[in-house]
Amino acid sequence: MKKTLALMCALLLAGCVTDKDTSVTAEKLQQQRFVLETANGEPVTKSDKPLELNFGEKAHVLERVQVSGSMCNRFTGAGKMSAGELTVKDMAMTRMMCSDPQLNSLDHTLTAMLNSGAQVDLTGDQLTLATADQTLVFKRVNGAS
Repeated sequence: MKKTLALMCALLLAGCVTDKDTSVTAEKLQQQRFVLETANGEPVTKSDKPLELNFGEKAHVLERVQVSGSMCNRFTGAGKMSAGELTVKDMAMTRMMCSDPQLNSLDHTLTAMLNSGAQVDLTGDQLTLATADQTLVFKRVNGAS
């Protein structure tokens, strides 16, 4: 009898747990600015300008969020968040060649990730963009630029 009662209580409590979608949304990213800290687990070389990713206002009509920033080059585009994945299909980017090979590589990596779609995780002040073979970790800084 005690086992049955314990099982019934456990089932009742389990029914009280909601199955919330905890994925990152465009609303959670709006007006946020992040600076790149690591690429695939390796620290990013400090440069004279921050390697950043900025999120602007979400356009409710189009369900898009403005994404901009800089690695070697500056970039901007309208991104779409869906089930925790950020995709920016048509990103505009300056096309300068940088003397730092890591910055050139980061341009290519970020463009490819956002074009194909990257899973987004926001834990505290840490933003992670990840695909099957690339991971970029950013730290939140005050205010969008």
